[in-house]
Amino acid sequence: MKGKVAVIVGGASGFGYACAKIFAAEGAEIVIAGRRGALATETANEFNGLGVSWDVTDFEQGKRAQKEVLAEYGRIDAAINFAGYDDVRAIREITPDHLEPMVNVQFNGAIYFLRFMCNAMADSGGGSAILCSSLTAHNPNVGRVGYAGSKAGLEYVAKLAAVEYGHDQVRVNCIAPHVIETEMTSDIFKIPFAVETVRLQTPAKRMGHVDDVANCALYLASDESNYVNGETIRVDGGAHTQKLPSDIDYALLGLARPELAAGNPRAMVPKWYEDEIGNEDRGLEFFNYDSRFQ
Repeated sequence: MKGKVAVIVGGASGFGYACAKIFAAEGAEIVIAGRRGALATETANEFNGLGVSWDVTDFEQGKRAQKEVLAEYGRIDAAINFAGYDDVRAIREITPDHLEPMVNVQFNGAIYFLRFMCNAMADSGGGSAILCSSLTAHNPNVGRVGYAGSKAGLEYVAKLAAVEYGHDQVRVNCIAPHVIETEMTSDIFKIPFAVETVRLQTPAKRMGHVDDVANCALYLASDESNYVNGETIRVDGGAHTQKLPSDIDYALLGLARPELAAGNPRAMVPKWYEDEIGNEDRGLEFFNYDSRFQ
Protein backbone atom coordinates (compact mmCIF):
# COMPACT_ATOMS: atom_id res chain seq x y z
CA MET A 1 0.00 0.00 0.00
CA LYS A 2 3.01 2.30 0.12
CA GLY A 3 2.22 5.54 -1.70
CA LYS A 4 -1.33 4.48 -2.60
CA VAL A 5 -4.18 6.92 -2.00
CA ALA A 6 -6.93 5.47 0.20
CA VAL A 7 -10.25 7.25 0.73
CA ILE A 8 -12.05 6.06 3.87
CA VAL A 9 -15.64 7.22 4.33
CA GLY A 10 -16.46 7.06 8.03
CA GLY A 11 -12.76 7.06 8.82
CA ALA A 12 -13.03 9.08 12.03
CA SER A 13 -14.30 6.17 14.14
CA GLY A 14 -14.93 2.45 14.34
CA PHE A 15 -13.97 0.32 11.36
CA GLY A 16 -12.87 3.35 9.38
CA TYR A 17 -10.45 4.64 11.98
CA ALA A 18 -8.97 1.16 12.40
CA CYS A 19 -8.46 1.05 8.63
CA ALA A 20 -6.81 4.46 8.62
CA LYS A 21 -4.28 3.35 11.25
CA ILE A 22 -3.42 0.09 9.50
CA PHE A 23 -3.29 1.63 6.02
CA ALA A 24 -1.11 4.49 7.25
CA ALA A 25 1.26 2.01 8.88
CA GLU A 26 1.59 0.36 5.46
CA GLY A 27 2.56 3.67 3.88
CA ALA A 28 -0.72 4.72 2.26
CA GLU A 29 -1.82 8.32 1.77
CA ILE A 30 -4.95 8.70 3.91
CA VAL A 31 -8.12 10.62 3.05
CA ILE A 32 -10.75 10.72 5.78
CA ALA A 33 -14.26 11.54 4.56
CA GLY A 34 -17.45 11.98 6.54
CA ARG A 35 -20.50 14.13 7.02
CA ARG A 36 -18.80 15.87 9.96
CA GLY A 37 -16.17 17.70 7.96
CA ALA A 38 -14.30 19.21 10.91
CA LEU A 39 -13.94 15.79 12.55
CA ALA A 40 -12.77 14.29 9.25
CA THR A 41 -10.08 16.96 8.96
CA GLU A 42 -9.02 16.57 12.60
CA THR A 43 -8.67 12.81 12.15
CA ALA A 44 -6.87 13.11 8.84
CA ASN A 45 -4.30 15.39 10.47
CA GLU A 46 -3.25 12.46 12.67
CA PHE A 47 -2.05 10.75 9.50
CA ASN A 48 -0.81 13.84 7.64
CA GLY A 49 -3.70 13.23 5.29
CA LEU A 50 -6.66 15.06 3.81
CA GLY A 51 -10.04 15.56 5.46
CA VAL A 52 -13.12 15.85 3.26
CA SER A 53 -16.72 16.68 4.11
CA TRP A 54 -18.95 14.07 2.47
CA ASP A 55 -22.45 12.93 3.31
CA VAL A 56 -22.78 9.93 0.99
CA THR A 57 -26.51 10.59 0.51
CA ASP A 58 -25.72 13.99 -1.05
CA PHE A 59 -24.84 13.65 -4.73
CA GLU A 60 -23.29 17.11 -4.99
CA GLN A 61 -21.09 16.53 -1.95
CA GLY A 62 -19.86 13.34 -3.57
CA LYS A 63 -18.93 15.25 -6.68
CA ARG A 64 -17.03 17.84 -4.62
CA ALA A 65 -15.28 15.17 -2.55
CA GLN A 66 -14.03 13.44 -5.67
CA LYS A 67 -12.66 16.71 -7.03
CA GLU A 68 -10.92 17.57 -3.75
CA VAL A 69 -9.13 14.25 -3.57
CA LEU A 70 -8.07 14.35 -7.21
CA ALA A 71 -6.87 17.94 -6.86
CA GLU A 72 -4.67 16.91 -3.91
CA TYR A 73 -3.35 13.55 -5.10
CA GLY A 74 -4.24 13.17 -8.78
CA ARG A 75 -5.71 9.69 -8.36
CA ILE A 76 -7.57 7.29 -6.04
CA ASP A 77 -6.24 3.77 -5.53
CA ALA A 78 -8.57 2.44 -2.85
CA ALA A 79 -11.87 3.61 -1.41
CA ILE A 80 -13.81 2.12 1.49
CA ASN A 81 -17.32 3.06 2.56
CA PHE A 82 -18.21 2.58 6.23
CA ALA A 83 -21.12 5.02 6.31
CA GLY A 84 -23.93 3.35 8.23
CA TYR A 85 -27.23 3.94 9.99
CA ASP A 86 -29.38 1.58 12.02
CA ASP A 87 -32.90 1.73 13.44
CA VAL A 88 -34.28 -1.55 14.76
CA ARG A 89 -37.91 -1.94 13.65
CA ALA A 90 -40.08 -4.89 12.79
CA ILE A 91 -41.86 -4.74 9.43
CA ARG A 92 -45.21 -4.30 11.17
CA GLU A 93 -43.90 -1.11 12.82
CA ILE A 94 -41.94 0.43 9.94
CA THR A 95 -42.70 3.96 8.73
CA PRO A 96 -40.98 6.18 6.15
CA ASP A 97 -39.20 8.00 8.98
CA HIS A 98 -37.55 4.73 10.00
CA LEU A 99 -36.94 3.18 6.59
CA GLU A 100 -35.84 6.02 4.35
CA PRO A 101 -32.73 7.14 6.30
CA MET A 102 -31.40 3.58 6.36
CA VAL A 103 -32.01 3.04 2.66
CA ASN A 104 -30.59 6.46 1.77
CA VAL A 105 -27.35 5.94 3.69
CA GLN A 106 -26.69 2.27 3.10
CA PHE A 107 -28.08 1.65 -0.36
CA ASN A 108 -28.42 4.92 -2.28
CA GLY A 109 -25.31 6.33 -0.62
CA ALA A 110 -23.30 3.23 -1.50
CA ILE A 111 -24.23 3.61 -5.16
CA TYR A 112 -23.20 7.27 -5.17
CA PHE A 113 -19.95 6.29 -3.43
CA LEU A 114 -19.20 3.74 -6.15
CA ARG A 115 -20.03 6.18 -8.92
CA PHE A 116 -17.54 8.80 -7.78
CA MET A 117 -14.79 6.52 -6.50
CA CYS A 118 -14.89 3.93 -9.30
CA ASN A 119 -15.08 6.57 -12.02
CA ALA A 120 -11.96 8.21 -10.60
CA MET A 121 -10.14 4.87 -10.36
CA ALA A 122 -11.13 3.93 -13.91
CA ASP A 123 -9.62 7.18 -15.17
CA SER A 124 -6.31 6.52 -13.41
CA GLY A 125 -5.66 2.88 -14.25
CA GLY A 126 -7.70 0.93 -11.71
CA GLY A 127 -8.14 0.40 -8.01
CA SER A 128 -10.21 -1.27 -5.31
CA ALA A 129 -13.58 -0.17 -3.91
CA ILE A 130 -14.87 -1.81 -0.74
CA LEU A 131 -18.37 -1.68 0.73
CA CYS A 132 -19.32 -2.62 4.28
CA SER A 133 -22.20 -5.07 4.47
CA SER A 134 -23.27 -7.08 7.52
CA LEU A 135 -23.80 -10.65 8.67
CA THR A 136 -27.48 -9.70 9.05
CA ALA A 137 -27.70 -9.60 5.25
CA HIS A 138 -27.16 -13.38 5.34
CA ASN A 139 -28.71 -14.45 8.66
CA PRO A 140 -32.25 -13.02 9.02
CA ASN A 141 -33.21 -11.41 12.31
CA VAL A 142 -36.42 -9.66 13.35
CA GLY A 143 -36.19 -5.88 13.37
CA ARG A 144 -33.49 -5.56 10.73
CA VAL A 145 -35.64 -5.11 7.64
CA GLY A 146 -34.24 -1.70 6.70
CA TYR A 147 -30.69 -2.31 7.81
CA ALA A 148 -30.19 -5.89 6.63
CA GLY A 149 -32.32 -5.42 3.52
CA SER A 150 -30.15 -2.48 2.44
CA LYS A 151 -26.98 -4.42 3.14
CA ALA A 152 -28.19 -7.40 1.11
CA GLY A 153 -29.00 -5.03 -1.74
CA LEU A 154 -25.60 -3.37 -1.72
CA GLU A 155 -23.90 -6.78 -1.96
CA TYR A 156 -25.69 -7.28 -5.27
CA VAL A 157 -24.80 -3.74 -6.32
CA ALA A 158 -21.15 -4.65 -5.68
CA LYS A 159 -21.47 -7.56 -8.11
CA LEU A 160 -23.01 -5.28 -10.72
CA ALA A 161 -20.22 -2.74 -10.23
CA ALA A 162 -17.58 -5.49 -10.46
CA VAL A 163 -18.95 -6.37 -13.90
CA GLU A 164 -19.28 -2.78 -15.05
CA TYR A 165 -15.83 -1.61 -13.96
CA GLY A 166 -13.90 -4.85 -14.36
CA HIS A 167 -12.44 -3.95 -17.74
CA ASP A 168 -11.15 -0.72 -16.16
CA GLN A 169 -9.20 -2.83 -13.65
CA VAL A 170 -11.41 -1.57 -10.82
CA ARG A 171 -12.42 -4.24 -8.33
CA VAL A 172 -15.48 -3.97 -6.09
CA ASN A 173 -15.95 -6.18 -3.03
CA CYS A 174 -17.83 -6.27 0.26
CA ILE A 175 -16.94 -7.06 3.85
CA ALA A 176 -19.74 -8.48 6.02
CA PRO A 177 -18.81 -8.26 9.71
CA HIS A 178 -20.57 -9.80 12.69
CA VAL A 179 -21.50 -7.61 15.69
CA ILE A 180 -18.29 -5.75 16.60
CA GLU A 181 -18.02 -2.90 19.07
CA THR A 182 -18.14 0.53 17.40
CA GLU A 183 -20.00 3.77 18.08
CA MET A 184 -23.05 2.38 16.26
CA THR A 185 -23.15 -0.85 18.28
CA SER A 186 -22.03 0.57 21.62
CA ASP A 187 -25.45 0.13 23.25
CA ILE A 188 -25.34 -3.62 22.62
CA PHE A 189 -21.97 -3.89 24.33
CA LYS A 190 -23.38 -2.28 27.47
CA ILE A 191 -25.46 -5.45 27.93
CA PRO A 192 -23.15 -8.36 28.91
CA PHE A 193 -26.05 -10.79 28.52
CA ALA A 194 -26.46 -9.89 24.83
CA VAL A 195 -22.72 -10.01 24.16
CA GLU A 196 -22.37 -13.42 25.79
CA THR A 197 -25.26 -14.79 23.73
CA VAL A 198 -23.58 -13.68 20.51
CA ARG A 199 -20.17 -14.98 21.61
CA LEU A 200 -21.51 -18.43 22.43
CA GLN A 201 -23.13 -18.72 18.99
CA THR A 202 -19.89 -17.82 17.23
CA PRO A 203 -17.68 -20.84 16.45
CA ALA A 204 -14.54 -18.82 17.23
CA LYS A 205 -15.98 -18.26 20.74
CA ARG A 206 -14.83 -14.66 20.82
CA MET A 207 -16.17 -11.31 19.77
CA GLY A 208 -14.61 -9.63 16.79
CA HIS A 209 -12.48 -6.49 16.86
CA VAL A 210 -12.35 -3.53 14.49
CA ASP A 211 -8.85 -4.62 13.48
CA ASP A 212 -10.30 -7.87 12.11
CA VAL A 213 -12.29 -5.82 9.62
CA ALA A 214 -9.42 -3.43 8.91
CA ASN A 215 -7.05 -6.30 8.10
CA CYS A 216 -9.59 -7.74 5.67
CA ALA A 217 -9.96 -4.30 4.05
CA LEU A 218 -6.18 -4.04 3.76
CA TYR A 219 -6.11 -7.35 1.88
CA LEU A 220 -8.92 -6.28 -0.48
CA ALA A 221 -7.24 -2.93 -1.14
CA SER A 222 -3.83 -4.47 -1.81
CA ASP A 223 -2.39 -6.07 -4.93
CA GLU A 224 -2.50 -9.45 -3.15
CA SER A 225 -6.25 -9.57 -3.90
CA ASN A 226 -6.05 -8.39 -7.51
CA TYR A 227 -8.08 -11.38 -8.76
CA VAL A 228 -10.82 -11.02 -6.15
CA ASN A 229 -13.79 -9.16 -7.58
CA GLY A 230 -17.53 -9.05 -6.87
CA GLU A 231 -17.01 -10.99 -3.65
CA THR A 232 -18.34 -10.67 -0.09
CA ILE A 233 -15.99 -11.76 2.67
CA ARG A 234 -17.66 -12.48 5.99
CA VAL A 235 -15.57 -11.42 8.98
CA ASP A 236 -17.54 -13.17 11.67
CA GLY A 237 -15.57 -15.93 13.36
CA GLY A 238 -17.69 -18.47 11.50
CA ALA A 239 -21.00 -17.10 12.77
CA HIS A 240 -22.55 -17.36 9.30
CA THR A 241 -22.60 -21.14 9.80
CA GLN A 242 -25.05 -20.62 12.68
CA LYS A 243 -28.38 -18.87 13.03
CA LEU A 244 -28.49 -15.56 14.85
CA PRO A 245 -29.64 -15.80 18.50
CA SER A 246 -33.39 -16.34 18.88
CA ASP A 247 -35.77 -15.68 21.76
CA ILE A 248 -35.32 -19.26 22.94
CA ASP A 249 -31.52 -18.93 22.85
CA TYR A 250 -31.69 -15.84 25.04
CA ALA A 251 -34.05 -17.61 27.45
CA LEU A 252 -31.79 -20.64 27.77
CA LEU A 253 -28.73 -18.50 28.41
CA GLY A 254 -30.73 -16.68 31.06
CA LEU A 255 -31.08 -19.97 32.89
CA ALA A 256 -27.43 -20.89 32.51
CA ARG A 257 -26.08 -17.46 33.45
CA PRO A 258 -28.61 -15.83 35.81
CA GLU A 259 -26.00 -13.34 37.02
CA LEU A 260 -25.94 -11.87 33.51
CA ALA A 261 -29.64 -12.19 32.85
CA ALA A 262 -31.22 -10.68 35.97
CA GLY A 263 -33.66 -7.96 34.95
CA ASN A 264 -33.17 -8.46 31.22
CA PRO A 265 -36.53 -9.03 29.49
CA ARG A 266 -34.90 -11.10 26.75
CA ALA A 267 -33.99 -13.71 29.37
CA MET A 268 -37.65 -14.60 29.75
CA VAL A 269 -39.27 -17.51 27.99
CA PRO A 270 -41.04 -15.73 25.11
CA LYS A 271 -44.79 -15.29 25.48
CA TRP A 272 -45.48 -17.10 22.20
CA TYR A 273 -43.77 -20.21 23.57
CA GLU A 274 -45.58 -20.03 26.88
CA ASP A 275 -48.84 -19.99 24.94
CA GLU A 276 -47.71 -22.84 22.69
CA ILE A 277 -46.71 -25.29 25.42
CA GLY A 278 -49.42 -24.26 27.86
CA ASN A 279 -48.30 -22.45 30.96
CA GLU A 280 -50.88 -24.17 33.20
CA ASP A 281 -50.80 -27.74 31.93
CA ARG A 282 -47.11 -28.25 31.26
CA GLY A 283 -45.60 -25.41 33.21
CA LEU A 284 -42.16 -24.11 32.47
CA GLU A 285 -40.23 -26.49 34.69
CA PHE A 286 -38.27 -27.57 31.64
CA PHE A 287 -36.75 -24.08 31.64
CA ASN A 288 -36.54 -23.84 35.43
CA TYR A 289 -38.40 -20.59 34.94
CA ASP A 290 -37.55 -17.90 37.47
CA SER A 291 -39.95 -15.10 38.40
CA ARG A 292 -37.03 -12.69 38.71
CA PHE A 293 -37.07 -12.42 34.91
CA GLN A 294 -40.72 -11.28 34.71
